[in-house]
Amino acid sequence: MTPSRIARLLPALVALVGHQLRTLDHAGIALVALFAATSSPTFAAGYPEKSIQYLIPFVAGGESDVVARLQQQVFSQKFKQEMVVVNRAGGGGALVWQQLNSLPGDGYTIAGINLPHVVLQPLEGSVAYKTDDMTSVYWFHYTPDALLVPADSPFKTFQDFIKAAKADPGKLSIAGSALYSANHVAHARLNREFGIKTEYVPFKGTGDLVASVLGGHVAATMSYTTLAIQQKGRMRMLAVATRERVPQFPDVPTFRELGVDWMDGAYRGVAVPKSTPEAVRKQVSDMMEALNKDPELRKKMVDGGFEVIDVPYDKVPAFMKERTADYMNSAKMLGLVK
Repeated sequence: MTPSRIARLLPALVALVGHQLRTLDHAGIALVALFAATSSPTFAAGYPEKSIQYLIPFVAGGESDVVARLQQQVFSQKFKQEMVVVNRAGGGGALVWQQLNSLPGDGYTIAGINLPHVVLQPLEGSVAYKTDDMTSVYWFHYTPDALLVPADSPFKTFQDFIKAAKADPGKLSIAGSALYSANHVAHARLNREFGIKTEYVPFKGTGDLVASVLGGHVAATMSYTTLAIQQKGRMRMLAVATRERVPQFPDVPTFRELGVDWMDGAYRGVAVPKSTPEAVRKQVSDMMEALNKDPELRKKMVDGGFEVIDVPYDKVPAFMKERTADYMNSAKMLGLVK
């Protein structure tokens, strides 16, 4: 091509290139806008990118702590980061729950949360938080109610216990974890359903009450299947609130067999500060779901007496609505509401 012909075509070529560049530029702007609209500006896609602080509102050794340690192991394997479990016991869990919303909502501080605790405690009125202040993002298991006595107890069967309680109302004491907890509700239900009167003795956590039970300072504990498994040989389970008998205890009757339609326990999950953005809440939920669906972790929980459930963030509102309605009946039983 001659120089004169190139000169004549040059303006047209420049115009064409300019048009293409403007088209690409507009497309690029559109892509950036789409990305900004569909991603969180405060949260990295590689979450978690650093250690996570996991606040457990009870002392070491209880059910909440035990499962947190199991989750901690799987977390490090799956995400190559550290999950730092911090026990902050106080007020039956209220110490952590009433401080949670003052902590950073960045997805790197999470807290264990328990039902019925966070429904019943605010109704009682001595805690500095309300149920609606809690932002749960995932629920992973529950532990069935169970009545246990020391292995050397004179009460060999549930009927033995009920007979003694009726013979001397108010004499027998039953240990449990905290006030307005699943144990407290179960104790009140035991008294009501079987027409007995026993004293409830609250402890800061399940770990604290073991020595008292084994030492004979209380007649029994209203606890869970998990403790029955942990203390097998040292404690004896008399009855359990499950649909079917627990495989590890084939000789122990369910409350249904004893004439009461009772299937309940303590639910556990994870909550985040209320300031946590929606996208971040979903990522924390996804992270906990990945842990909860790990086959090895699930087996350990089932073997330990936990009933595994999966309630991710999008299903939490319906779950909480259902459980709260049920706990309002418990609140009436405890005299918290009329």
